[in-house]
Amino acid sequence: MEQEPNDVIVLSAISQGAKKFEKILKMTKIDSQELNSLLARLEEKGFTVIIEKKGWFGPKKEITLTDKGNKELEERRFELQQNWDQMVTMWKSGDKQKLEQHMEQNKGIIPSMMFMGIMDMMMFSSMMGFMGMVMTSFIPDQYMDSGHDMSGGQDTSGHDAGSGQDFSGGDFHGDGGPGDMGGFDVNF
Repeated sequence: MEQEPNDVIVLSAISQGAKKFEKILKMTKIDSQELNSLLARLEEKGFTVIIEKKGWFGPKKEITLTDKGNKELEERRFELQQNWDQMVTMWKSGDKQKLEQHMEQNKGIIPSMMFMGIMDMMMFSSMMGFMGMVMTSFIPDQYMDSGHDMSGGQDTSGHDAGSGQDFSGGDFHGDGGPGDMGGFDVNF
């Protein structure tokens, strides 16, 4: 079943533990009215269910995925991974026009790939450089603020951001073409 890209982002956020409206809102950065209608649509399709639990201050409601919702999310994750793999293959082949056309046709799913941690952001940045484009061409403004983690709660850098270590520095080199994975000048 074809879904809107934000549907997948919401399903993914719920699967990662965001069970309340406010937490889903904060995690996804989707407008509250749009999120409300997305949640209603997901419940209508049978992908989510609202469970009422007893809490200290009275009943509380939590949103959870149904088996159908989990299955849909896994299918979509598989499709997104295949799409990302196609983009990488086109980039590595050096066919700039084919890659640009493919990305333009699939522009709507790029935020989903980012949110779910499917997309390698360094490689995506290199693809953009290869095509002479900027990432903002494909990433909605709501995800461009520096405080938002588009990795879906996963640390894709491999580093502990809270460790106090400074991983910045160095000058970026390379033209961003195929095979150019960039690099950092550490000034030895």
